[in-house]
Amino acid sequence: MDDLDRTILAELQEDGRLTVTELAARVGLSLSPCHRRLRELERSGAIRGYRAVVDAEVVGLKFEALVFVTMRQEDRSTVSSFEEAVAGIPQVLQAQRLFGDPDYLLRIVSADLPAFQRLYDEKLATLPGVQRLSSTLVMKHVVYERPLPA
Repeated sequence: MDDLDRTILAELQEDGRLTVTELAARVGLSLSPCHRRLRELERSGAIRGYRAVVDAEVVGLKFEALVFVTMRQEDRSTVSSFEEAVAGIPQVLQAQRLFGDPDYLLRIVSADLPAFQRLYDEKLATLPGVQRLSSTLVMKHVVYERPLPA
């Protein structure tokens, strides 16, 4: 990956709807070399896909919480079952396994506090291997969905 590839990635992170012609003009390449580089970035996995960025509040998901999970058991089977169950909950936008305590961090959205409480009681508290859940509410986003640095 060279500086030109990084420039292509930076441009696409800012506007994923650019046509190849527009992208080529922005990065200073002719159409064919730009198209080849773009296909190689996709093939290599550097570009994993394209999607719309949807505003959660506009679509009625105005409540966001961070949930810290401490596991009771961390054997392979329990961890696998926990992670599979978490992946199946649509309100979980991000889930990271952490070193140390707590074991996981979940970023969750819901319509409001009652919806979050139902999710917490009915799904999160029943996840395999969970010893303790601790949550905190997001007041505001200071840095949010920033593109990767070039």
